[in-house]
Amino acid sequence: MEEYTLEEKDSFTVLGIGTELKSDYTDFAGINKEKADFWRAVKQDGRLDTLKAIAANDYIFAVNEAVNNKMMHYAGVITEALVPEATRVIQFPKGEYLVVKGEEKTADELSTKLTGIAFGQALPEAKNIAYVGGPNATVEMGVRDGLIFGEMWIPVVRK
Repeated sequence: MEEYTLEEKDSFTVLGIGTELKSDYTDFAGINKEKADFWRAVKQDGRLDTLKAIAANDYIFAVNEAVNNKMMHYAGVITEALVPEATRVIQFPKGEYLVVKGEEKTADELSTKLTGIAFGQALPEAKNIAYVGGPNATVEMGVRDGLIFGEMWIPVVRK
């Protein structure tokens, strides 16, 4: 099993292009299909390239956030710039984060795997921390030995 750690992070901001997820929050197959369709669209129509062009680093964020009682999903980057395509500036708080690391053949597989481990194993097993909401993200960090590697970052509080 992939290990998870707790890390202190400074606050940071991600500029995102988003979509509302319409599937029920317990319908993982539906949610994963919606996310995959969204990522295919932002890659094909150039919106992801627009974000990458203004990014402060090579990280690509897949952000999940509840906004006005809607389940939102964003493609994003850390940047100080703004572009018309962007739909939200997402604030991540300073504090402790549950971090799950992994690698997979595709970004979709990486995101699905890390989300499953984080919410299916790490958070339920962690006795001294809790996720109380706020944005969480899968961070695609690069390619190593032909595999995409990255991390899932979930803000947590001590119980």
